[in-house]
Amino acid sequence: MSCILIQNGLLIDTEWKRRADILVRGSKIVRISPHIDPASIHDNVTLVHADGLLVLPGIIDAHTHYHLVSRGTVTADSFKEGSKAAAFGGVTTVVDFADDDHVSLPSCFRSRVDAMGEEMAIDFAIHQGVYAFRPGLEEELAQVKKAGCRAIKLFTTYKDVGYLIENREELRRIFHMCRDLGLMVCVHCEDDEYLQQVASAYHGDYRPKDHPVLRPARAEALAIEHMGTLALEVGIPLYVVHLSSAEGLETVRSLRDRGLEVIVETTPHYLFLDRSKLEGPDGPLYVMTPPLREEKDNLALQEALCNGEIQVVATDHCSFTRAQKLESHDTRTIYPGIPGSEEMLPLIHNLVANGALLTLNEMVNVLSTGPAKYFGLYPHKGVLREGSDADIVIFNPDVSWTLSSENTHSECGYTPYEGMNVIGKAVMTYLRGRLIMGSGMYLGIPGDGRFIKAT
Repeated sequence: MSCILIQNGLLIDTEWKRRADILVRGSKIVRISPHIDPASIHDNVTLVHADGLLVLPGIIDAHTHYHLVSRGTVTADSFKEGSKAAAFGGVTTVVDFADDDHVSLPSCFRSRVDAMGEEMAIDFAIHQGVYAFRPGLEEELAQVKKAGCRAIKLFTTYKDVGYLIENREELRRIFHMCRDLGLMVCVHCEDDEYLQQVASAYHGDYRPKDHPVLRPARAEALAIEHMGTLALEVGIPLYVVHLSSAEGLETVRSLRDRGLEVIVETTPHYLFLDRSKLEGPDGPLYVMTPPLREEKDNLALQEALCNGEIQVVATDHCSFTRAQKLESHDTRTIYPGIPGSEEMLPLIHNLVANGALLTLNEMVNVLSTGPAKYFGLYPHKGVLREGSDADIVIFNPDVSWTLSSENTHSECGYTPYEGMNVIGKAVMTYLRGRLIMGSGMYLGIPGDGRFIKAT
């Protein structure tokens, strides 16, 4: 069996960093040592010199929507295209979503796994959406758990498209089911009733710049409070997806003071982009839900990330082409979502390189180890450890470059971070011991990605 020996890199894990060699045999890490002599290896060995480079566990993007069918169209990045963009960003595993057809969660789950398995070139896990309470739901959830799902996703808005479960007692029963089955509850937090009140009082022209007015931070905070209080009553943790605002963060802090375990996820766009992007002719490119907010919200979330109040950074990657995005300038009909899997690692590394109080170890935790633990993928994923999958990123921490549509790889044809200077770049990405990106070339194989059952 052939081996790969990565020599003289600075290995970064959540709990340590050390200069060491790392030996990969087949799909696994088999040895980590200060020095491994190639002559001591009896198999064919490929040497990889990592002097001056960081060696990281594969990044896990814990919130993606590849091949999302929405409003009669489909996103630009389906499974093949999403895998490619991810690999260039050091992402070796994504956690995507299965919808709920209001009939059978196991069928929806299996259909999504099968579809992704045909074309994904990186590994993947699945969250299961739950959009309706019904007889037999607990058994459906039990079957989905057995099939390898660790988390469900609920919405507190989108009543118009059938995602919202309004009845509090039905939500309570779902929370009880998840507690008993050991499923984590993830929630998109925007209070639908409050959004309707705002909409009914609004008399503007619905341009992209008005999106934050129509979906204010108050709606996020109210939904976090509502769902958090219910989680406290039932006795389960709550995972808040894509936290976007300082007001929402303050509600999280209040719930934590009351004893609730709140796992908070945010995204690069809520850390680094503000609502000024929504102005001008390209405003539709920056419409997503929740919307971009003020610079003060960016800074509050950056501070929270650096002081450990945010546990996961993911992207909510949902990419439509420029043409799709610019079909409408009415915020009610613009396709919501942006790309991000490729840009996430260098953007978060900027907080390390530019002197923010984020360490390399903490960066690895929020981008890899934390998601692996929360979603049942650890220790196969998210760690540099003997016996773990050889998902490895070799990262140059010193290269300075500028993000642009010319050097990123989403099929949407643009990056929302156009013109942003970043420090650090993935130069080699290994998936289970196989090089899928190196020297600026993509080597991923559609269908080579595997579904990872959560444990």
